[in-house]
Amino acid sequence: MKTELERCPWCLGSEAYKHYHDTEWGVPCRDEKKLFEFLILEGAQAGLSWSTILGKRENYREAFDDWDVARIARYSDARIEKLMTNPGIVRNRLKIESTRTNAKAMLAFNKQEGSFSDWLWAHVNDQPLLNSPRKTGDVPAKTALSDAISKALLKRGFKFVGSTIVYAYLQAMGLVNDHYVGCHCHPDYAKAGKKNK
Repeated sequence: MKTELERCPWCLGSEAYKHYHDTEWGVPCRDEKKLFEFLILEGAQAGLSWSTILGKRENYREAFDDWDVARIARYSDARIEKLMTNPGIVRNRLKIESTRTNAKAMLAFNKQEGSFSDWLWAHVNDQPLLNSPRKTGDVPAKTALSDAISKALLKRGFKFVGSTIVYAYLQAMGLVNDHYVGCHCHPDYAKAGKKNK
């Protein structure tokens, strides 16, 4: 009989949440489009639950042209107003406008630096930082790393990139591995002989 996999406790609320935890959260990502998508989604999540944003993810993809950064950067004020009437996304004007602002900032960033992904991963020497939390209190809301990245992004004109948002972003994109000890996604899980039978 197949037993339930051990997982981080925060993802146990729904099958969609478990799937996201098992297949995406903490998996190293270097794809520029996905890095932009999650930068926006993490900002949209501010003040809300991640499950709310996860449930709207496909709506966001459709509303924002499959995360075409160049196209989003050219959005007119009329397009912003239209997005404000879209019930499939978080209809917060500052968050919607920040998507256009961040697209412009991303284009400028890539023109100067060459690759947002390379720049971001250079902060962790191209290797995920592995933590081993055992309980909720072991996971910080922000760190010196997220402080530094947040400060750099804000200086370059990005919005909704405070240190707490950035730390959640680093976790989601796999630059920081904060899967709990005992979770089947933690690198030490297989070493401990806990493979699911």
